[in-house]
Amino acid sequence: MTREQRLLAAVVEAVDTLVDDFDLIDFLHQLCDRCVELLDVSAVGVSLADPTGSLQVIAASDEHTRLLELFALQSDQGPCVEVHRTGVARLNIHLDNPEETAGFAVFAAQARQAGFLTTHALPMRLRQQIIGAVNLFDTRAQDISPENANVAQALADVATIAILQHRTIVQGNVERVQLQAALTSRIVIEQTKGILTERWQTSLDEAFDTVRRYARAHQLRLSEVCRMVIDGELDSDDLRRPDH
Repeated sequence: MTREQRLLAAVVEAVDTLVDDFDLIDFLHQLCDRCVELLDVSAVGVSLADPTGSLQVIAASDEHTRLLELFALQSDQGPCVEVHRTGVARLNIHLDNPEETAGFAVFAAQARQAGFLTTHALPMRLRQQIIGAVNLFDTRAQDISPENANVAQALADVATIAILQHRTIVQGNVERVQLQAALTSRIVIEQTKGILTERWQTSLDEAFDTVRRYARAHQLRLSEVCRMVIDGELDSDDLRRPDH
């Protein structure tokens, strides 16, 4: 597909959230994938605010990025934390520049150790409501183009509208219910990744990608497949069979 077609596909995916069986985690992982495809960046992470207002990592394009995002939230520093507080995007942060990383030097060092040289953070917002942040990472010391910056914010905004719209459609208080369910599902997914990584002697990313493919092929939610693996209802070897 052309870049324009992929961008349109990302918007269509957001519209598809207006259904009863909306899988928030899979939607946000798809957002990460689309951002990597469209924005010429190396990795992406998405965090959403829980009912107390604290950010929680919900999705990332790979395991290293997820752990880096967790570090940022646990240390309460980093571009995503700052952007969630201010609602103002931070672009072209060179992680080896002390002036640009003022306020999150420890996070910057951790990001450099993970192989990243540049990062950008964008708020997930609708008017005055900020529900989270999208973090873009690049292993190259290059700025994001104005065009890609606009596309990145547009994707973040569309995702925000989709999430808030779905919350409104399902029920008035679904914001708390949906996010709590997502956080619970995230725990189950992480447990399953650990189980499969140990059984298959593979990476966490490969284990997760296999579960995602199986869930999509069988039109199941990620959390459903993971619970089936944990409860022994699904043979983990079936996940890797081509005909499954």
